[in-house]
Amino acid sequence: MTGKPHDGQPNRSGERVSSVSGAARAETATTLVEIVGTLVGEFDLIEVLTALTSRVVALLDVEAAGVLLADSDGCLRVIGASSEAIELLELFQIQNDEGPCMDCFQAGEVVLHPNLNLSSPWPLFSKEYTEAGFASVCAVPMRLQSRTIGCLNLFRPSDGGPTDGDVNLAQAFAEVATVVIIQDEASRNAAIREGQLSHALTSRIAIEQAQGMIAEHFDVEMDEAFALLRSYSQNNNAGLTSVAQALVAGTANIDDVTSRHGPGRASPLRDTRIR
Repeated sequence: MTGKPHDGQPNRSGERVSSVSGAARAETATTLVEIVGTLVGEFDLIEVLTALTSRVVALLDVEAAGVLLADSDGCLRVIGASSEAIELLELFQIQNDEGPCMDCFQAGEVVLHPNLNLSSPWPLFSKEYTEAGFASVCAVPMRLQSRTIGCLNLFRPSDGGPTDGDVNLAQAFAEVATVVIIQDEASRNAAIREGQLSHALTSRIAIEQAQGMIAEHFDVEMDEAFALLRSYSQNNNAGLTSVAQALVAGTANIDDVTSRHGPGRASPLRDTRIR
């Protein structure tokens, strides 16, 4: 893996400083406004969080990002990721109860490790992530008042960690993610008490089930299966979660879920409706 062109460069003191351009800062502001703007009407939670992780990767000096959310038992669950590979790595972290997101969630503070190739407090995590091509990691808390409800995790292929500016911006994205989740729950009159953010987790389960069905049916990788699912929902002007639930329930035809017609070409299924 290689870093993106806007990697922070060292200054004369040897410290890394952000080299994000003014255009990138403007794009960041636009992204935050667009995400917040979705909250005034109906929106699909997983779609918004997936877009958020993708924008984090595009705008910050990171290679990948993931969003983890606590369930009613206080256990972290993967709710959004910039790629299937990152989702699996996040699951590894949770299953082994070891890693920066676990510490971040418990402490409610930013946890950063600039070089996983050196000594690390998480030996299993570090081995798995360095073998996957990552060298540094940063976990940023998602806070609801005094309570931490999840984490936004950032991964880089080179050591040094993100700049202070990128960490601050990541915290802003984490707070936006929190607002999105809370708004989604509030719009369904779901009580937010004792960590019960059930709809977000239920939506993710349905999407994972549909993603697996598509991957098996079309014999494709999970990333492509998710892309097909997302494209189908967009082409039919239907929420990602509702499309996934229809596929799992059998009320949508899985053979219709294909948009592999080349980049920029419209799907012939635009008029197909999810029952």
